Amino acid sequence: MNESDALLALLRRDGVVRAPEARLTPLSGGVSCEIYLVEDGAERFVAKRALAKLKVKADWFADVSRNRHEWEYIRYVARFLPEAVPALRDCSATDNYFTMEYLNGRFLNWKQLLLAGEASVAHARQAGNVLAQIHRHSAGDAEAVRLFDTTPVFFQLRLEPYLLTTGTKHPSLRPLFEAEAARLAAACECLVHGDFTPKNILIGPERMVLLDCEVAWFGDPAFDVASLLNHFFLKALLHAPRDAGLRPMIDGFWGAYQAVRPSPELEARVSRLLLMLMLARVDGKSPVEYLDTARQQFVREFVQEQLPLGNFSLRDIADSWFSRMSQFGP
Repeated sequence: MNESDALLALLRRDGVVRAPEARLTPLSGGVSCEIYLVEDGAERFVAKRALAKLKVKADWFADVSRNRHEWEYIRYVARFLPEAVPALRDCSATDNYFTMEYLNGRFLNWKQLLLAGEASVAHARQAGNVLAQIHRHSAGDAEAVRLFDTTPVFFQLRLEPYLLTTGTKHPSLRPLFEAEAARLAAACECLVHGDFTPKNILIGPERMVLLDCEVAWFGDPAFDVASLLNHFFLKALLHAPRDAGLRPMIDGFWGAYQAVRPSPELEARVSRLLLMLMLARVDGKSPVEYLDTARQQFVREFVQEQLPLGNFSLRDIADSWFSRMSQFGP
């Protein structure tokens, strides 16, 4: 029995699916889960189940209980930002799946828009506003601390594959990566999405919807902020030498976040993590697929120069990054 047939059998057993002709169709998604469109008579919804071994070249394993963490993240955020997450349906803690609202063709994936060169400062500001509300609402919340005490999973899915793996490939930077991983492991400030990137954000006519929050963790908000900023920088590099309008998005996102949740001390942490995540998405266990060899080397050289300097200002990093991208001239 293949994976989709096995999941369909579970859904039938649990009464989630009832129509004899019900079927599952794979949906595109990340590397860490099975995700299907379920067509059950007139009903259409999404079923998602975590994988023990992620779909990447490197050996990368993670606890499938994270499926429950994703369910809890959506449920938590839905209390105060219901339009920012999918509506939930069913959940099985024993078989590690849940079902949720199917967001149809009216929604577009933000990553695909950015890859196509469609930049929007309004979208960036909206993302900054939503993220800041989640961080502000959850800060110091005892219930969130209890629900998202998930540092071991965060280690499996972020600290080891992103920071520690990357550090081993760059010996001169390794102590910095290891120190940052240790600092993050001890952080306990607010609810963190853990994969706040354009591929996990859908843009609709009236809603921006967050997906793939299985790495949800009560920790350092800098990780979410740096994760999204990182993808703005990398997409700008992809489009160089054409100006795809990503620099105003960086400023718009950060400005909108600070307007809702002012935090002057956060910038240094975000900036340091931004540099590390740039390199992690080239030499970690989950590299981005769209940078050619020359652009990958650009990232390596940029981070190797900037990170040891301790120049942790977003404006300075952006000024240097965008000025140097001129080397990819026509």
